[in-house]
Amino acid sequence: MDGLKWAMNWIDTTVLLVYLVGITAFGIWVGFRRHASSRQYFLANQSLGWFTVGAAVFTSNISTIHLVGLAAGGAREGMVIGNFEWMACFTLMLLALIFAPFYINSRVSTLPEFMERRYCPQARTFLAFIGLLGALLIHIGISLFAAAKVFESFLGVPMVVTIVVLSLFTVTYTALGGLKAVVMTENVQVVLLLGGAILVTLLGLRALPGVGVQDLAGFKAAVNPGQLNMLQPVVNAKGHLNEFSWLAVLLGYPILGIWYWCADQTHVQRVLGARDLRSAQNGALFAGFLKILPVFLMVLPGVIGYVLWQKGAFTLKMVEGTTRPDYNTMLPAMINYLVPMGFKGLLAAGMAAALMSCMAAALNSCATLISMDIVKRMRPDTPDTRVVTIGRITTAGIMVLAMLWSTQGDQFGTIFEAINKIPMTFAPAVTTVFVLGIFWKRGTWQAAMATLYIGSVIGAVYFIADLPKVGTALLGPEKVSAGFSGLVTDPVAGLGIPFMLVGPILVVVCTVIYVVTSLATPAMDSREVAKVCWDHPLAFLKGRVAGLGDPRVIALILGIVVGALYYGLR
Repeated sequence: MDGLKWAMNWIDTTVLLVYLVGITAFGIWVGFRRHASSRQYFLANQSLGWFTVGAAVFTSNISTIHLVGLAAGGAREGMVIGNFEWMACFTLMLLALIFAPFYINSRVSTLPEFMERRYCPQARTFLAFIGLLGALLIHIGISLFAAAKVFESFLGVPMVVTIVVLSLFTVTYTALGGLKAVVMTENVQVVLLLGGAILVTLLGLRALPGVGVQDLAGFKAAVNPGQLNMLQPVVNAKGHLNEFSWLAVLLGYPILGIWYWCADQTHVQRVLGARDLRSAQNGALFAGFLKILPVFLMVLPGVIGYVLWQKGAFTLKMVEGTTRPDYNTMLPAMINYLVPMGFKGLLAAGMAAALMSCMAAALNSCATLISMDIVKRMRPDTPDTRVVTIGRITTAGIMVLAMLWSTQGDQFGTIFEAINKIPMTFAPAVTTVFVLGIFWKRGTWQAAMATLYIGSVIGAVYFIADLPKVGTALLGPEKVSAGFSGLVTDPVAGLGIPFMLVGPILVVVCTVIYVVTSLATPAMDSREVAKVCWDHPLAFLKGRVAGLGDPRVIALILGIVVGALYYGLR
């Protein structure tokens, strides 16, 4: 077995199995109710406190893709990849201060239901479809594939075995326990996940003197120029637009972030389960503070791993058919090199925790969307117990589809980039409709539907046109070089526009469609719209500040902390 594989001894195997059985039993124990109501099953009876909400929001986001992808990004691009984490802090502030008040006060069970109240039933159907598609293809399918590939290279476990075993354990407690089981297990998993990340980081730092890196100056000298900087220039040394420049991050991330954190059922469902508005808002902000950690515990280890690899501490696999290192194997290689036997089982459990929390969150949101936005809407007289039963059956069905889809993950190139590129097809349209809908009372339902349909079609055309295989077929193999990234993003044979800058361009188009259509169609009932729309953009600042626990104060503190960190790593 090569350097990336290791045979788990009986201690590691026992640790992993005990974790899988224990977390499943715990989830069933805290969540299962034989005669649970739909509000109990899908929204945990709206009883969640701020800590539980925040931890659940955080762990529903951190999957194996993040553990592996952020380490790979740190090794390949450097700390700049951490912008996907720190910029999330600002969109979580938007969720807490701008969106959550309407979600909680209107007592909706799903975000599509909110879209119906703001616009029309067709908007509810469209967003429900987008939510199901995103959960199935990205949150569950691609995450499951990434975990299977990692466990195959790092544990020597066959890919199909990983998919089946982890899926069975996850779907069991998710289907039986509902949202309460999901969020309570996520409280346990966040500790294990962060504990494993801290262990790898500390062991990596401890290993640096062994390869001749004695201090910070030596560490800076061992990395590539700019690898420790969060902010990159707009244009690189070759005169091309930087993929993750400060401008691309500033303009592009909010497009993805507002959809992902403020308009996607998978993450917002934890907020909808809060016991009150204050718990929902502070829970979202607590998740924002937690999002600071991955830069130091998941991206930085990738940079440390790069130094250890360059100094010859271990080897990396090459991308098949090339001489380029496969940075996706960085984390498994580091664990294999740094972590002693007995602790590898804990790391394996941590990676399983990351996957299971993400999958459980997506499965529960899918069950909620199908049960509440399709079944309950088509047959409003369906008994509550029947709705819950449908939700449980749906959870199992979605899992089977995701398992089948996950085996097709090899169709894509870089997984971490794929999970950000795929949503760019619909995120600009959804973000435009949500933001303008909540701030501009003149926005009409016709404008929302025109923006969702036309914007998504344009996004899909961009995504397909930018696929490397499509570009190669159109231009001809002789006109593209190795590593060709697509007709839009490739800086040599294409337009050279990074995908993070495509988002703002699509949002401009969507905004024009929305505004023009709104002004050309009759205004909606102002009294109804006023219930789900701010009077003006700064209206959330109105009212007396209720001490340090006020969400506006906590958001200010979070903004100052993240701003100071950016200044330190600029």
